[in-house]
Amino acid sequence: MHDERLALVTGANQGVGFQVAKQLAANGLTVLVGSRDLARGEAAAGEIGTGAVALQLDVTDRDSIAAAAARIGKEFGRLDLLINNAAISNTKKGNLSLKEYREVSRASNAPLDEVRTVWETNVFGVLAVYQAMLPLLRASSDARIINVSSAVGSLTANADPSAPYHTSFGPIYPASKAALNAMTLAMMVDLESTGIKVNLVSPGFTKTNLNGYEGTQSLEEGSREIMRVAMLGPDGPSGTFTRWENAAIPW
Repeated sequence: MHDERLALVTGANQGVGFQVAKQLAANGLTVLVGSRDLARGEAAAGEIGTGAVALQLDVTDRDSIAAAAARIGKEFGRLDLLINNAAISNTKKGNLSLKEYREVSRASNAPLDEVRTVWETNVFGVLAVYQAMLPLLRASSDARIINVSSAVGSLTANADPSAPYHTSFGPIYPASKAALNAMTLAMMVDLESTGIKVNLVSPGFTKTNLNGYEGTQSLEEGSREIMRVAMLGPDGPSGTFTRWENAAIPW
């Protein structure tokens, strides 16, 4: 058993996930750097340094998830913090701008195979990781789950024609985040009788590979709210959906 608080961040070899893993390690946590490609995970863990451990984890592969859970159980015996960060936004955008891609990813023309692929990572992958890691979270005396979502998935906000993301709401990435929010609510209900906390967090429009680096916030800015929630103690709230700084997002 390790005395340090143990965190798993999925999709942590780049972007916001990497920044969060880096900051968690700097705050004294042992961080499992989840990465679909182990070599990239090892490179990221090496860059982070002390406290970072690479973990091969493909959220769309049940065998990979099971192997990751088995390794955590064998080496650590528990999991204190699970940050479901791994996500993809598209498979066919190519060199199109976000504005151009929006026109070919509407409900009327979005390729169903692309919808399924994105949802496999963003929705079903999160649920699969949750189910596999739950026994390890139950073994912790202070467990928390953070699902990284987005304001573009807010049904309440985007139903308003004047909302900034209203015209961007489509069945691929935005609807996958709305579905993730629904899955998160299901987790909250599932865990109501336990001490395990569950939170939704939006990093904001951060400049990452997810949006073709068109985002307006830095990685440091995008990681702030995730880190704030991640560092909450056992008396910290559960059931919230927030962006920086602790601003509520409508579901």
